[in-house]
Amino acid sequence: MYEKKPSIVKTPDLSKLQAVVINLRTIIYIAVDADPEEAKKRYLTRFGCKKI
Repeated sequence: MYEKKPSIVKTPDLSKLQAVVINLRTIIYIAVDADPEEAKKRYLTRFGCKKI
């Protein structure tokens, strides 16, 4: 008979990442040594969002 295995989902440890606030409802997490302004710019251009 078929035995279903539980799915294991590994989530990143947010204590090892820095938060970048895009707008009031959007927060992205990047590496500690990454540039927050560059990450925000890349996020906005990737998703076609309007600049705030």
